Amino acid sequence: MFALNPPRPISKSLRVLAALLGYPDVRMRGYLAEMRGLLRDEGTLSHTRRIELDALMDTLRRADPLESESAYVELFDRGRATSLHLFEHVHGDSRERGPALIDLGQTYEKAGLILAEGELPDYLPAVLEFVSTQPPPEARAFLGEMAHIFNAIFGALQQRDSAYASVLGALLELAGEKAKPVKPAADEPLDESWAEPVVFDGCSSKGQARPDQAQPIRVIRKNAQPGAAA
Repeated sequence: MFALNPPRPISKSLRVLAALLGYPDVRMRGYLAEMRGLLRDEGTLSHTRRIELDALMDTLRRADPLESESAYVELFDRGRATSLHLFEHVHGDSRERGPALIDLGQTYEKAGLILAEGELPDYLPAVLEFVSTQPPPEARAFLGEMAHIFNAIFGALQQRDSAYASVLGALLELAGEKAKPVKPAADEPLDESWAEPVVFDGCSSKGQARPDQAQPIRVIRKNAQPGAAA
């Protein structure tokens, strides 16, 4: 009998990718060398993908701080297509948005994660921090459920020739999915695109009393029937 190899850990890679998608302030850029080392040491991502991420980190390290911060805001905070708030990419019953955000936040708390002040639970770096606390099989499954959203953001970033596309490509790789960029729809004005909030579904905290338990995250696709998983 041959022993089965245990699943390769991905928690460090997920935390690095979460950090790379965060606001590139002085504190974040100060950890770039360490982040590069963590990706190399864990060795989960392909060599090609690590080269792409190295290029992004080199760009952030060399760029003028104010310019990189301004570019980040312009890229991620000026429309739905590249938004890092995952609810922006999924249609649902707007009346459920508030309770779903609260529910997801409670799930984080039970995993020992406390959101920064003003940060919403559907912010992708926060989601990745939570997923990094899960065992590798469950973590990869969670990423797989969000693959259609990752591909949408990946496509929008590629359309803008942004090096940040490599981060979404890495997430798809960790999920065991191929990066298939989705052509983004034209962005609506923010007031219109935010008029219909979108929600996660299935983020109940029921049965999630222990932080070491694997917690399911379900994302509902646009036009999905009630109760259907993404």
